[in-house]
Amino acid sequence: MSHTLALDIGTSSLRAMLLDAQGVALPGVLVRKGYNLATTPDGGVTLDPQHLLQLCVTAIDEVLQQAGSRRIARVAMDTLVANLLGVDGAGEPLTPLYTWADTRGAELADRLDTSGYTQRSGCRLHTSYWPLRILWLQTAQPQLFRRVKHWLSFGEYLFYKLFGQRRISISVASWSGLLDRHRLTWDRPMLEQLPLDSGQLSAISNEALQGLATPWAARWPALKDALWFPAIGDGVAANLGAGCSRPGHVALSLGTSGAMRVVVPGTPVQTPAGLFVYRIDDARSLVGGALSNAGNLYAWLQRVLADVDEEVLAAMAPDSHGLTVLPFLAGERAPGWRDEARAVFAGMTFDTAQEHLLRAALEAVACRFALILQRLRPLLPADPRFIANGAALRQSPLWLQIMADVLGAPVHLCAEEEATIRGAALLAMRREPAPETGAGCQPRMEYYPVYQEAIARQQGLYDRLLLH
Repeated sequence: MSHTLALDIGTSSLRAMLLDAQGVALPGVLVRKGYNLATTPDGGVTLDPQHLLQLCVTAIDEVLQQAGSRRIARVAMDTLVANLLGVDGAGEPLTPLYTWADTRGAELADRLDTSGYTQRSGCRLHTSYWPLRILWLQTAQPQLFRRVKHWLSFGEYLFYKLFGQRRISISVASWSGLLDRHRLTWDRPMLEQLPLDSGQLSAISNEALQGLATPWAARWPALKDALWFPAIGDGVAANLGAGCSRPGHVALSLGTSGAMRVVVPGTPVQTPAGLFVYRIDDARSLVGGALSNAGNLYAWLQRVLADVDEEVLAAMAPDSHGLTVLPFLAGERAPGWRDEARAVFAGMTFDTAQEHLLRAALEAVACRFALILQRLRPLLPADPRFIANGAALRQSPLWLQIMADVLGAPVHLCAEEEATIRGAALLAMRREPAPETGAGCQPRMEYYPVYQEAIARQQGLYDRLLLH
């Protein structure tokens, strides 16, 4: 039986595991490695690419040791997307790995002509994408910028180290904000405005490579003849791993960040207002919206305030805290895409307690998901099925219930806890099984109108502060 070694390289941790021919994880073959983002007061959020590379190598070492003599036919991987680093002519990093959460460069947006950009790329002009990242680095560090030979995402960097070739999947290229989603080529009108040319970017291809470079083939003889597939975006992997590869199945992911996404055939003629359209391959697209503030917001509140028992939060009536929250610690992506947005807790009094702040934050994030759903509705059937994954919802039954109440629809947990890494493997295997769900929450419809009022109040505050 042939197996697939899969790597999931996320924002705060990576996983490596082995899956059988049916896409089922082998027991006892799993490696996890955690790491921390580096942040700066001006909005910088980066990772050390060399450290991350070493963690990947060590994870592969360990998972191969756990796998024993099992035959491995392919290697699949997904990564956090919209990340970027600059390398020199030898492929050595000159910059840190800039992540999607890095908000530096927003003030440079007016330098670019964005006519038709969103319809071509499916993206917004936003700091989570490459155009503003490139402009910012040229402005902030011009000498360093001139030394950069190639611009790579982390998956490309790993591939280059292993094979000496630069290759980017359609998925990751689309997430860069520099892909023409209709032609599946680098977007010429945007490239002509940026201080780089297409030769500094990798070849766009979903085709696998085979034949590791000499030192790696000697280190990993079990992988020498395996097919290595270019990294895909973790959002694509999460949808496929949760079984959400059809328009009727909506993936609701809530981990460090959050997203609501649906797979559609081809690509929409127009990019829906407030949403993204990323290509998966030449036949499908991923449409939805992402939130920069989700599990990271909850973790921050728990750390800054104190540990509050979730039973205390659950005992509170919906929207009873008197607060209106804009949960934008890391700026905003969907649906408003305001880089300059910052978190606001409005309506506090001397009676406000830490549990009120926490409950209000959970509800506020759910309200942002509801705004994404409003824009997705035209692409969905009358009764879509919401399938949730991500540690934040798995660890918080209350948040799962709030999500169902706010959306006014059942929300089911994906039965596969490691949906994202499984999705990367399934795509490489060309398998797309139907979703399997575990526990779920039915909406308490008496609370739905309460949350509709909360959404309207949140949007009113948003309009007053950010659209003036």
